Amino acid sequence: MSLLFRINLALGAVFVIGALTAGLMCRNILEANAQREVFAQAGLMMDSALAMRAYTASEILPLLGARIQEDFPPQSVPFYAATQNFLKLRERHPEYTYKEATLNPTNPRDRAADWEADIIQRFRNDTAAQELVGERETPMGKSLYLARPIRNAAECAACHSTPALAPRTLVARYGGDNGFGWQANEIVGAQLVSVSFASAAADANRALRAFMVSLVAVFAAVFVVVNVVLYVMVVRPIRQIARVADHFSLGSDPPETFPQRGAPEIVSLIRSFGRLRKSLEKALRLIEQ
Repeated sequence: MSLLFRINLALGAVFVIGALTAGLMCRNILEANAQREVFAQAGLMMDSALAMRAYTASEILPLLGARIQEDFPPQSVPFYAATQNFLKLRERHPEYTYKEATLNPTNPRDRAADWEADIIQRFRNDTAAQELVGERETPMGKSLYLARPIRNAAECAACHSTPALAPRTLVARYGGDNGFGWQANEIVGAQLVSVSFASAAADANRALRAFMVSLVAVFAAVFVVVNVVLYVMVVRPIRQIARVADHFSLGSDPPETFPQRGAPEIVSLIRSFGRLRKSLEKALRLIEQ
């Protein structure tokens, strides 16, 4: 096994170990960054929904107050306004979904699914919690979610205390069985922004592939440079020294001389062989005499 082959084998082993370690660390960092970006975007969308709710409650609801006695318009409900606004936003961002999940909603479409009910229960168990983030597995892959609690505020009491106190038009539209009995300041649901992690993961994988390709390219360049330098400065001079020394050991004149230039270590070795050659020639002349 030649010296050059052993050096290349060692370099290859170091590269494989280093590439695997760097790739794993880079993948973890990229995925963590992707999750932070997704949650930051989800937070902006959540704030947008909150702004729409506040706008509806402060400016739209007063305008529709008189009409509520004749025909209940869903647009007067902040929950409904925020959800509809997000549905429009989702046309350009289909990977995001928004829901104001409620345990006992007036509108059946707001009823919490099992996993959403679990999050609401967590808010009920920890009333100081203002936000929850997490991930869950879906048939489409991993999904991330951002959740905030929904409390029964004072402006909600008129519609959600009892059917008798609620606008008759609301009861006529949705019935008197659901969406009532809410207690003051009770956590009745959760705002949820969910997003598929597939898109963010794909971006992270593309960045990882680009990094690994760059790493392989850098190693290939280093590999070539190291081999050229080793061959020119070490392997070729040593082979030439070995050929010359073989001829001397057989008592014949070599067709070539020792290299005259090279690395300091090679030059030192050449000088040692030169002194050895002169010593052998002197010894042979003494024997012949």
